Amino acid sequence: MTHPFVQPSKVGLTILLTGASGFVGSNLKGYLESAGHQVISLSRSNKKATDPFWNYEVGEIRIPSDLRFDAVIHLAGEPIASSRWTEEKKGKIEESRVKGTAMLCNALTRIKNPLKTFLSASAVGFYGNRNNEVLTEESSKGSGFLSDVVQKWEEASIEKLSNSSIRICHLRFGVILSAEGGALKKMLLPFKYGLGGKLGDGLQWMSWVTLNDTLSSIYHCLLNETLTGAVNITAPEAVTNTEFTKTLGKVLQRPTRCTVPKSVLRFVVGELADEALLSSTRALPHKLTQSGFQFSSPRLEEGLRKVLGK
Repeated sequence: MTHPFVQPSKVGLTILLTGASGFVGSNLKGYLESAGHQVISLSRSNKKATDPFWNYEVGEIRIPSDLRFDAVIHLAGEPIASSRWTEEKKGKIEESRVKGTAMLCNALTRIKNPLKTFLSASAVGFYGNRNNEVLTEESSKGSGFLSDVVQKWEEASIEKLSNSSIRICHLRFGVILSAEGGALKKMLLPFKYGLGGKLGDGLQWMSWVTLNDTLSSIYHCLLNETLTGAVNITAPEAVTNTEFTKTLGKVLQRPTRCTVPKSVLRFVVGELADEALLSSTRALPHKLTQSGFQFSSPRLEEGLRKVLGK
């Protein structure tokens, strides 16, 4: 069945995908296949000797020498907001991204049939907490744990693949909105019961994008050979946390009178509060828009209504 948001391609590509069982990866796999492309998962669960296999934790990777593919889309990584940040959790977040990417790229330099394109997940966390500053792909790095991890994450592929002819794109994702996973799914229950509210003072900017626009953005980057380097995968209109809260309440027809104080957030989730929930990042997708990409949901209310079926 053809995915409703993708046009079938005239040229079928073979794509090696990591993170295929994750929130974005599982949806992307079906999206690409519906467009006529072959997707091969690089997975820990592959058992056959002829299947691609990897486990970054033990430094093991197997990509059959006769396997031909045109592109790699690398989405694997330890979930950032699945639990409180302990030193162990932070270590897993960094290692899965930096060590995992370096190991994958090392293997790619040794394959007989060189690929053309390497798309790697990244994050707008690169920019750090920037208050009201408008951020594009040309903006400088910020400060903090996430910003440092993203920089190392991106540098891992640049360092390993810089001497090749492989086109590299770092997909700096914003908050991906979907009712089936990610941050929005976690928000829905309290909002539906009228307990939704702003986080802290609500002035922090939030760079968001719907799941459908995320998938079509990745596909656009895959096919558009002019795109290289960092690419912000965010909607063209960022919103403050207060705006997001009011809009979600409006779509769900629920009140949003509650406020979660900064002190409570810090007590509950620790460092994650300042690095993600209270951090202000107003990142805009200049490269996408300049390359002709058309968002299906450029504004928050219409995006939430599509995502939630409202």
